[in-house]
Amino acid sequence: MNDPNLFYAHEPDSWISIKKDMAEVTNWFDDLDYINEEIDYLLDIEDRMLNNRRLYQQLHEIRRENIMKLGILRRYENNMQNAMECDTTACDAFYLSNHEKNRNLYTNHVKEYRLLKTKVLSKILLNA
Repeated sequence: MNDPNLFYAHEPDSWISIKKDMAEVTNWFDDLDYINEEIDYLLDIEDRMLNNRRLYQQLHEIRRENIMKLGILRRYENNMQNAMECDTTACDAFYLSNHEKNRNLYTNHVKEYRLLKTKVLSKILLNA
Protein backbone atom coordinates (compact mmCIF):
# COMPACT_ATOMS: atom_id res chain seq x y z
CA MET A 1 0.00 0.00 0.00
CA ASN A 2 3.01 2.32 0.03
CA ASP A 3 2.90 2.56 -3.77
CA PRO A 4 3.12 6.24 -4.79
CA ASN A 5 0.69 5.38 -7.62
CA LEU A 6 -1.98 4.03 -5.32
CA PHE A 7 -4.74 4.90 -7.77
CA TYR A 8 -4.79 4.49 -11.53
CA ALA A 9 -7.05 6.23 -14.05
CA HIS A 10 -8.28 2.94 -15.51
CA GLU A 11 -9.59 1.65 -12.17
CA PRO A 12 -13.30 1.77 -11.36
CA ASP A 13 -14.33 4.23 -8.64
CA SER A 14 -15.42 1.36 -6.41
CA TRP A 15 -11.90 -0.14 -6.48
CA ILE A 16 -10.37 3.22 -5.67
CA SER A 17 -12.75 3.53 -2.74
CA ILE A 18 -11.81 0.06 -1.51
CA LYS A 19 -8.10 0.84 -1.80
CA LYS A 20 -8.63 4.04 0.22
CA ASP A 21 -10.53 2.07 2.84
CA MET A 22 -7.74 -0.51 3.01
CA ALA A 23 -5.14 2.22 3.50
CA GLU A 24 -7.30 3.68 6.27
CA VAL A 25 -7.55 0.30 8.00
CA THR A 26 -3.76 -0.02 7.86
CA ASN A 27 -3.54 3.31 9.70
CA TRP A 28 -5.99 2.03 12.29
CA PHE A 29 -3.73 -0.97 12.94
CA ASP A 30 -0.73 1.30 13.37
CA ASP A 31 -2.64 3.47 15.84
CA LEU A 32 -3.95 0.52 17.87
CA ASP A 33 -0.51 -1.10 17.96
CA TYR A 34 0.92 2.17 19.26
CA ILE A 35 -1.84 2.37 21.87
CA ASN A 36 -0.76 -1.07 23.12
CA GLU A 37 2.77 0.24 23.54
CA GLU A 38 1.55 3.35 25.35
CA ILE A 39 -0.60 1.28 27.68
CA ASP A 40 2.48 -0.68 28.72
CA TYR A 41 4.19 2.59 29.65
CA LEU A 42 1.10 3.89 31.43
CA LEU A 43 0.87 0.68 33.44
CA ASP A 44 4.52 1.07 34.48
CA ILE A 45 3.86 4.68 35.48
CA GLU A 46 0.76 3.67 37.41
CA ASP A 47 2.71 0.96 39.23
CA ARG A 48 5.70 3.16 40.09
CA MET A 49 4.03 6.47 40.83
CA LEU A 50 0.30 6.23 41.41
CA ASN A 51 -0.59 2.83 42.85
CA ASN A 52 -4.23 3.44 42.08
CA ARG A 53 -6.08 0.11 41.92
CA ARG A 54 -9.02 1.53 39.95
CA LEU A 55 -6.74 3.13 37.36
CA TYR A 56 -4.80 -0.12 37.09
CA GLN A 57 -8.02 -2.02 36.34
CA GLN A 58 -9.12 0.57 33.79
CA LEU A 59 -5.77 0.37 31.99
CA HIS A 60 -6.01 -3.42 31.80
CA GLU A 61 -9.57 -3.17 30.57
CA ILE A 62 -8.67 -0.71 27.81
CA ARG A 63 -5.75 -2.96 26.82
CA ARG A 64 -8.14 -5.91 26.56
CA GLU A 65 -10.55 -3.78 24.51
CA ASN A 66 -7.68 -2.65 22.29
CA ILE A 67 -6.67 -6.25 21.56
CA MET A 68 -10.30 -7.15 20.84
CA LYS A 69 -10.64 -4.20 18.44
CA LEU A 70 -7.46 -5.28 16.65
CA GLY A 71 -8.98 -8.75 16.17
CA ILE A 72 -12.27 -7.36 14.90
CA LEU A 73 -10.47 -5.08 12.46
CA ARG A 74 -8.20 -7.94 11.26
CA ARG A 75 -11.29 -9.99 10.41
CA TYR A 76 -12.78 -6.96 8.71
CA GLU A 77 -9.59 -6.44 6.70
CA ASN A 78 -9.73 -10.05 5.51
CA ASN A 79 -13.32 -9.58 4.36
CA MET A 80 -12.56 -6.34 2.53
CA GLN A 81 -11.16 -8.32 -0.40
CA ASN A 82 -14.69 -9.55 -1.09
CA ALA A 83 -15.76 -5.97 -1.83
CA MET A 84 -13.75 -6.14 -5.08
CA GLU A 85 -16.23 -8.77 -6.27
CA CYS A 86 -19.23 -6.44 -5.94
CA ASP A 87 -21.19 -5.88 -9.08
CA THR A 88 -24.29 -4.19 -7.65
CA THR A 89 -24.98 -0.94 -5.87
CA ALA A 90 -26.51 -2.89 -2.99
CA CYS A 91 -23.29 -4.85 -2.54
CA ASP A 92 -21.21 -1.66 -2.64
CA ALA A 93 -23.55 -0.07 -0.09
CA PHE A 94 -23.17 -3.08 2.21
CA TYR A 95 -19.38 -2.79 2.25
CA LEU A 96 -19.52 0.99 2.61
CA SER A 97 -21.86 0.66 5.57
CA ASN A 98 -19.63 -2.01 7.08
CA HIS A 99 -16.61 0.26 6.73
CA GLU A 100 -18.42 3.12 8.47
CA LYS A 101 -19.41 0.77 11.29
CA ASN A 102 -15.78 -0.27 11.76
CA ARG A 103 -14.58 3.34 11.52
CA ASN A 104 -16.99 4.24 14.33
CA LEU A 105 -15.77 1.26 16.37
CA TYR A 106 -12.19 2.48 15.94
CA THR A 107 -12.85 6.18 16.62
CA ASN A 108 -14.98 5.50 19.71
CA HIS A 109 -12.28 3.23 21.12
CA VAL A 110 -9.56 5.83 20.51
CA LYS A 111 -11.71 8.47 22.25
CA GLU A 112 -12.16 6.19 25.27
CA TYR A 113 -8.43 5.51 25.38
CA ARG A 114 -7.58 9.21 25.18
CA LEU A 115 -9.91 9.97 28.08
CA LEU A 116 -8.20 7.33 30.21
CA LYS A 117 -4.74 8.51 29.16
CA THR A 118 -5.67 12.07 30.14
CA LYS A 119 -6.89 10.76 33.48
CA VAL A 120 -3.54 9.02 34.11
CA LEU A 121 -1.54 12.08 33.10
CA SER A 122 -3.65 14.40 35.30
CA LYS A 123 -3.13 12.04 38.27
CA ILE A 124 0.61 12.21 37.66
CA LEU A 125 0.47 16.01 37.72
CA LEU A 126 -1.57 15.98 40.92
CA ASN A 127 1.02 13.72 42.57
CA ALA A 128 4.06 15.63 41.27
